[in-house]
Amino acid sequence: MILVTGAAGFIGSVMIWKLNEKGINNILIADKFHKESKWKNLNKRSFQDIIDRDCLFDWLEKYGRTTINTVIHLGACTNTMETDVDYILRTNYEYSKSLFAFCSKNKIPLIYASSAATYGAGEKGYTDNIEQINDLLPLNPYGWSKQLFDKWVLNQKEKPPQVAGLKFFNVYGPNEYHKGTMASVIYHAFKQVKSKGKISLFKSYKKNYNDGEQKRDFIYVKDVVECIFKIYEDRSISGIFNLGRGKARSFNELAGCVFKALSLKQKIKYIPMPEHLKNQYQYFTEAKMDKLLSIIKYDAFYGLEHGVSDYIRNYLNTHDPYI
Repeated sequence: MILVTGAAGFIGSVMIWKLNEKGINNILIADKFHKESKWKNLNKRSFQDIIDRDCLFDWLEKYGRTTINTVIHLGACTNTMETDVDYILRTNYEYSKSLFAFCSKNKIPLIYASSAATYGAGEKGYTDNIEQINDLLPLNPYGWSKQLFDKWVLNQKEKPPQVAGLKFFNVYGPNEYHKGTMASVIYHAFKQVKSKGKISLFKSYKKNYNDGEQKRDFIYVKDVVECIFKIYEDRSISGIFNLGRGKARSFNELAGCVFKALSLKQKIKYIPMPEHLKNQYQYFTEAKMDKLLSIIKYDAFYGLEHGVSDYIRNYLNTHDPYI
């Protein structure tokens, strides 16, 4: 049985879709549902059972050693604006350490979600060379919690037979609807066009960036789960890897993709950035992907145009947006 944490969330539920697509339904889902709409992410999925994430370790102690053969740990507090550091550490750091210990003790492969937020403002670049990990300076508690766990993993002498950490960059796609303000720019841009006929983008406060020319590495969630599945298939893959598209694209380009997918004329408004964001806003992210791609040999990534088009035309702009 495969244990997927955060399985009712965005990437987690699409991971269940990918496993189902591969004919796998012997899956244990661990999560908190909280919001009423989150259950819809799993409405079309096939799996063995659901367990409250707070009860998971009791269950693992009783049944997990002989039942679970892989852990895909995607559960976390992903709110980059969360200010309760104790809550973030309990949820993202201590919980992950406990899962690692269970997998290590019982020789169970572990694949887990790290984050590009560990890179901070990118002063040290975006290479996933572990020799540079101690130099990274995250900009918020969320990124710091992910950085702490990555460093902790590297320092352990006793490890699971496979342990792979993935630094997700800007993931977008179906099933992110419950995330509110933390949903992707593509999702919010689509909503703005449908309601107001235009897209609002932040003004730039750096001289070397024009308004809307801030750049991010946007990766479609279907590519993310495909890469995770390839790692799941090859138990020899261990390490900490970037997982992005490997190409930075501007918010202006992104907006253009949204309007094109809707067959509408482009209309962009540049608005002031909130003060609380200015000191932790990333102007440029771009994953160095050589390390992972040299191992999994994946070359079928969606380009931004193709990914946005698929997301809008086949999900957001339909009567049923769920994958």
